[in-house]
Order: sequence, then structure tokens, then C-alpha cells
Amino acid sequence: MPKRAKPVDLQGLLDAVLPHVAFDGWSEAALKAGAAELGADEQTIKALCPRGAIDLAVAYHNRGDDEMAAAMAGADLGAMRYSARVAFALRQRLAHADREAVRRGTALFSLPHHAAEGAALIWGTADRIWNELGDTSRDVNWYSKRAILSAVYSSVVLFWLGDESGGEATDAFIDRRIENVMQFEMAKAQLRDSKAFGPLMKGLGQALSGVRAPRREPASDLPGHWAPEGPKEG
Repeated sequence: MPKRAKPVDLQGLLDAVLPHVAFDGWSEAALKAGAAELGADEQTIKALCPRGAIDLAVAYHNRGDDEMAAAMAGADLGAMRYSARVAFALRQRLAHADREAVRRGTALFSLPHHAAEGAALIWGTADRIWNELGDTSRDVNWYSKRAILSAVYSSVVLFWLGDESGGEATDAFIDRRIENVMQFEMAKAQLRDSKAFGPLMKGLGQALSGVRAPRREPASDLPGHWAPEGPKEG
């Protein structure tokens, strides 16, 4: 009687494929090699990765975000300055990444037909960092914080991919980039307080006052939304 193959999930498949990514990239060849090692049939692979290897590349990026968030949750962030918390998050994101897998992913998501998804993943990492840091902004600052951190994270990853110093140069680069952001925020505050540009900044703020962060919860008046009842009195 033939041996029944063990159940395969997305994370298990990802673990099997990762060693092949350095040689074959996030490709069908790597996916098939990992699947063969697990004895997974084609139907299972299609169910786990409908779009093929790119779904594994996305899963790998999301796994890195999860591991970063876990590291942040276990750290004493309250003892750090705010800029140091952001730097800690970026360092943890890199600490849980395989350089060659990221290099291959960068090449994949730089392709025109995958560029939008790659940008969304970077935005998602920035969003995850701000959420883990307890960001409560819901206005235009919600967007500006994530846009700036997305740019910082992208530049840090590109620097890290070429860093042969053992990590010291990347650490220094992270500090410089965050310092640049802090200087930018100080410059904005000075413009708001200045007599010459204060009215302009105020007008700009009023123009953007209607901008709101996207809803994270479904609207309660939409069909299909359910919420559990609270405890009944009496």
C-alpha cells in the first residue's frame, strides 16, 4: 500500500523551497524542487500557491514582518527614544531575513508586472512597524508616516544587500536615515511656527484636514457584518 503523503501547508512549503531560491530565484523551478522534496502533489501546490512562486515570495516577506513584530513585542521599547524604536524595528526586520532570498525577491518585484505588489509589501512593512509602535494617527499623518518609512526601509534594504562590513555599515546607515527623517520633522515644525510660512502651512493643513486613514473595521451598517453581543444586565 503506498505511503500517504504528509499534509503540506504554506509555511512548510516555504521552508522547503527557500534553499532552492538562492540558485533558481523565486521561480517555478524552485517551487517544483521544494514540492518534490515534500512529496506534495500538483493540486495541493495550486491550492497553496494559485499564482505560483510569487505567492511564496509574498509569504516569505509577510513571515519576516511577523518575526519582526514578535521581536518588537518582546523588547522594552518604552526604555528607548522614539527614533531608537524605529531603528530597532528596521534592524529586527533585517535580522530575520535571508540576504539571498531578499535579493531574489527584490529582482522579482522590480519587474513591471509585479512592481505594484512589491510596493504594497514595503508599505505593509512600514504600516506594521507604526502599528507595533502604537501609532494612533488617523489623518494625513497616517499616510506621511508610512510613506516616509517605506522610503527609509527601501533604501536600507538596498544598502544592506551590498553591505560587506558584517552589518556595521548598515547599522550606521539606518541611524543616518532616521536622523534625516527627524531633521525633516523639525523643519516642518519650524515652518509651521514661522511668520513667513506659518499661514501657508496652516492653509495646507486645513486643505488636508479631510484626509482620513483607511478603515480597519468593516462599517457596521453594511450587510454581512456581525459583532458579538456584550454581557446582558440583570
